[in-house]
Amino acid sequence: MGRYGNVDYPTLTKRTTLCSLALVVGGFLLADAGTALFGTLPGWAMTVAVDAEGLGALGIILCPLVFGVVLPLTE
Repeated sequence: MGRYGNVDYPTLTKRTTLCSLALVVGGFLLADAGTALFGTLPGWAMTVAVDAEGLGALGIILCPLVFGVVLPLTE
């Protein structure tokens, strides 16, 4: 057994990257489709959309690096 238990890194990498992609798509849809459907959105909704896009983009970059490269090398 490895240092961090029995962790399936390839599956974890794929799932976290897909969740990050879902954050980007959800933020984009809230910002653009929400504005098109409902008109002007409140400031907090736009803040949530922009934050979701930013966190998703950061996750898309960091998740494969952390769970696909760094953690398997520390086993």
